[in-house]
Amino acid sequence: MSVERYIGRLAPSPTGLLHLGHAATFWTAYQRALQHNGTLLLRNEDLDPQRSRQEYVDAMIEDLAWLGIEWTLPMIVQSERIALYRAAFERLLASGHAYACTCSRRDLAQMTQAPHEETQADQPGNVDDEPVYNRKCRPATNSPAQSLQENTNYRFRVPDGEAITFIDRNLGSQSFIAGQDFGDFLIWRKDSLPSYQLSCVVDDAEMQITEVVRGADLLKSTARQILLQRALGLQTPAYFHAPLLRDEQGIRLAKRHHALAIRSLRQRGLSPAEVLKMIQV
Repeated sequence: MSVERYIGRLAPSPTGLLHLGHAATFWTAYQRALQHNGTLLLRNEDLDPQRSRQEYVDAMIEDLAWLGIEWTLPMIVQSERIALYRAAFERLLASGHAYACTCSRRDLAQMTQAPHEETQADQPGNVDDEPVYNRKCRPATNSPAQSLQENTNYRFRVPDGEAITFIDRNLGSQSFIAGQDFGDFLIWRKDSLPSYQLSCVVDDAEMQITEVVRGADLLKSTARQILLQRALGLQTPAYFHAPLLRDEQGIRLAKRHHALAIRSLRQRGLSPAEVLKMIQV
């Protein structure tokens, strides 16, 4: 009986310096790979052209190595893989899973409350990257699109009322209701780039990732990505959602916490061992 080879990944975005929260999640991913005698890959999620910087790419590589986290080369770079995402998007379009959305930013702002409000964002699974869509542009049927419209956003049509369930290897059984906990979500942007959800699914499948280790704030994203995997006929990996680190006020750490950036802690003279002690949760 063969044993499945373990393949994990680190997936930082070069939009700022890595902080203690990132270190905690990436250290967990590294330890999980070691425990399974597996492989750990590094993916540079640089699909935000306005905020991604080469200096942050260099810093994240240096900071991860300084912590003692090792990965298998070469680094995967998302901006070099647009053709893969485009092909997956066109499959979703042809199968009727995607539709054009012409809502303006003002239209979207008038939907339900933004999910990044701290009252919701501090609860595991409630941090989200977009509010529940009000279906304004959703067609009556899920027929295939006649043609691809450039400079247009596209959404994935979720099966309203369906429970998306999975067993998280750290947090246990999880369940989210499509159309209630999350709505039709963005998969292709009008700047001809994929959304986080689509690029993540395509890359995890192409890289043959067997377990995704990431923060507990992305539980809803996992539910979305399971729907994309089903629509594209891709295998669903295992998931391990790590607890979030918080500051003294109980707010989850983010890139705005510059004083807790790995680079800042290094400059203050802390050793890798001292930083790793700080991230034990």
